Amino acid sequence: MSSKRLWRIAALSLILVMLIAACAPEPVVETVVVTEIVEVAGEEKIVEKVITTTPEAVKDAAAPTMKACYIYVGPIGDYGWTHAHNVGRLYVESQFDWLETAYAESVPEADADRFLDRFVMEEGCDVIFTTSFGFMDATITAAEKYPDTLFFHCSGFMRAPNLGNYMADFYQLYYLNGLMAGALSKTGKIGYVGAHPIPEVVRHINAFTLGVQEVNPDATMDVRWLMAWYDPAAAREASEALIADGVDTLAFTEDSPVVVEVGQEYMEKGQPIYTFSHYSPMGDFGPDSAVSGQLVDWGIIYEDILMKAYLGVYNNTNLQDVDYWWLIREGGAVLGARFDELINPAFEEDLKAVTVTDPFLGEINVYDLVFKRIEQMTDPAMLFDPFSGPIYDQDGTLRIEAGQRATYFELLSIDWFVEGNIGSIPR
Repeated sequence: MSSKRLWRIAALSLILVMLIAACAPEPVVETVVVTEIVEVAGEEKIVEKVITTTPEAVKDAAAPTMKACYIYVGPIGDYGWTHAHNVGRLYVESQFDWLETAYAESVPEADADRFLDRFVMEEGCDVIFTTSFGFMDATITAAEKYPDTLFFHCSGFMRAPNLGNYMADFYQLYYLNGLMAGALSKTGKIGYVGAHPIPEVVRHINAFTLGVQEVNPDATMDVRWLMAWYDPAAAREASEALIADGVDTLAFTEDSPVVVEVGQEYMEKGQPIYTFSHYSPMGDFGPDSAVSGQLVDWGIIYEDILMKAYLGVYNNTNLQDVDYWWLIREGGAVLGARFDELINPAFEEDLKAVTVTDPFLGEINVYDLVFKRIEQMTDPAMLFDPFSGPIYDQDGTLRIEAGQRATYFELLSIDWFVEGNIGSIPR
């Protein structure tokens, strides 16, 4: 066990004694019992030491602190992925007096190793969060290089004793938004502006397509790739091109509200373009266009991770099996273009006017179906999952058999489009 861990346990024991003393009728402390775990002949033993002190010294005793550092792929002002992670960082910083944080923004994925070295060697970070899929290789290398530091990688799958993974995944939300997109589209042409063709984005495009086709089996999905996480100009160009091809409904993975803004601009010109926002509350950018969207609460995930790391539940020997996969049920993924509004009320009647026939629910309107699916997916038994077979890929090959669901690892590595998608995945 590292000396840092031993000191933290000792300090926590000291604080506990201080709290007990504080509850006594006369808060005078003469001696303090400090519990330490030490190694003796290769074995860990608990040792108690009695320390004589004064009330003033106990009052001034420093509680153990922790430093958490974040590496961001985009700018914190992007109002998308990085913005949401930074909101989570600020949240935990406000929750814990013992926590100090630092961050680096707009870090190129090829340069991540330099920032990881700096955070360990110069900044003295106890926990490091790398918040992009493309940081995965650099993170596993750093975990092996710095075995006493805790690392958590977002959206990845590589493992090490001191490296955990975490993700608030949106595939359920994309499916729900797909239901609404299929109901609202008049042309049956749906567009998606995608950042990078990684499994996370492919998974979300597929979930969105599955929702669309559940309501409108004849609808098609077209994808335009940006090859960038944050490129507002390219996102605008892709949106305009899709609209020119007859698309009237847009979803996206790009870290700006540009797609929503484009939809609003067309709405104001009298041409309905329905949009679904991404990661941050973008409803104000498209009050007449944004139907709903995907929202994330990274704060509660960071809170859970950091509290467990601080208390020693997580340490540098037991993270290889730590995989946070928080969905709607856990509260990490939230439906809406605003946090207080699951569906824009302006579209409620239109969604209620479209009905589908479900083999178990019978005839139901799309508005009610969205809430029924939320109820099913948040049930402890997970009564419904969008990736339930039979599911065919765009070439007609059966990928998920009837009665089966995609596994966690299949979802993490998915590299094919479902039926109904006329786009392609760059290889």
